[in-house]
Amino acid sequence: MTLAPTLTTLDALQTGQSATVIHLAPGAQDGSHDVQRRLMELGFVPGERIRVLKRVLGGPLAVKVGESTFALRRYEAALVSIKPE
Repeated sequence: MTLAPTLTTLDALQTGQSATVIHLAPGAQDGSHDVQRRLMELGFVPGERIRVLKRVLGGPLAVKVGESTFALRRYEAALVSIKPE
């Protein structure tokens, strides 16, 4: 029997935990603003390893992607489906 991998979203990952990006959900679009495309341009692409560096209560998350660090709003992080390590 094979069990499906446990998937969650980036906004649920705890400080110091690492994960692999599995999928990006489409975000809100308002003309030129496309959250999904922006996340992909920052490096949040399927197969990429990420790590949460810091969480601010009710605020953004500091996330390391490759050699870069980004601050993401909670709603942006909720669009990133991940497989925790």
